[in-house]
Amino acid sequence: MGIIRSMRSRSHRVVQEQEECVGDSMRQSCWANMPQELLREVLLRIEASEDMWPPRKSVVACAGVCRSWRQITKDIVKTPELSSKITFPISVKQPGPRENLLRCFIKRNRSTQTYYLFLSLANSLAEDGKFLLAARKCRRPTCTDYIISLDADDMSKGSNSYVGKLRSNFLGTKFTIYDSQPPHSGARIMKSRSTRLVNLKQVSPKVPTGNYPVAHISYELNVLGSRGPRRMHCVMDSIPATAIEAGGVAPTQTEFSLNNIDMFPSFPFFRSKSNRVENSMSGPLVDQKDGMLVLKNKAPRWHEQLQCWCLNFHGRVTIASVKNFQLVASAENGPAGPEHDKIILQFGKVGKDLFTMDYRYPISAFQAFAMCLSSFDTKIACE
Repeated sequence: MGIIRSMRSRSHRVVQEQEECVGDSMRQSCWANMPQELLREVLLRIEASEDMWPPRKSVVACAGVCRSWRQITKDIVKTPELSSKITFPISVKQPGPRENLLRCFIKRNRSTQTYYLFLSLANSLAEDGKFLLAARKCRRPTCTDYIISLDADDMSKGSNSYVGKLRSNFLGTKFTIYDSQPPHSGARIMKSRSTRLVNLKQVSPKVPTGNYPVAHISYELNVLGSRGPRRMHCVMDSIPATAIEAGGVAPTQTEFSLNNIDMFPSFPFFRSKSNRVENSMSGPLVDQKDGMLVLKNKAPRWHEQLQCWCLNFHGRVTIASVKNFQLVASAENGPAGPEHDKIILQFGKVGKDLFTMDYRYPISAFQAFAMCLSSFDTKIACE
């Protein structure tokens, strides 16, 4: 009798689950059958009205309703380059706005050696923000890794939230930024032990998961000592030098690879019919004749009253620190123009464990965050 009751109970649950699935399907078809013109008008108004976080989560929710809503939302929502807004998780891999700096801040947790990147929600130096990325420092015998993740609670390289890493040499003077997916269709993967371990886990057998070098950072001897900013030299492997010019274009990732899909079960808009990596990014491949974009420190000025070297952060930095820096494009292949005076990335201290990070086109929030992480290491050889 107990077995019969168990079988009846199980069959009842199956029927109930089937009814719920039918109900969900009917509701989705109801939303999907909404007239396209009306739907587009509704989504346009939502996108225009909810332009700041946290209300902007309504735009993300609209993309998860059904396929038709997803497609129209993708067409309406522009990249940070055009909108100066970060909407979907893939936005952290896309270049920032051309006309202005996108304001963010970084919180440091010394006890756990973790770092958290937030999008600033106000013009003031408030600590309230929209979480974007997290990083965890991992010391190794010959180097140091900063594992960067989309999940503040899961900063492991084998997780679906892994988006890249920053690796330093033993002295902490040279760094390499690695992307978890190719920044452009011609990118080459760097094989390593950690890459092989991820592949053994079969995170995604169809899409290569590993280390794609996108930038190299070096710190040089600081002739100004502790009174001046460190001397940084950043070579952006995946961005052409022409990207900073009028009409210049930088590679732009348009969706995550399949190994990142499980992170967003409620937002199927990250899925793609095609499994080809080439469909996940747009923009030119860096040509040897164009050269790679090189970033360098903006030269500080001597302040007579303070008797120190200073940079103008326009109120975004309040505490003097050797970690503070501003990066501009270096005129490597010709005379300097007005585009070489624009600040592409600035980073500075505003509290004991609070720092501001402002960036713009052609680098992404992920690249900017990784470059700022390189500044946290002590560099005895450079000071």
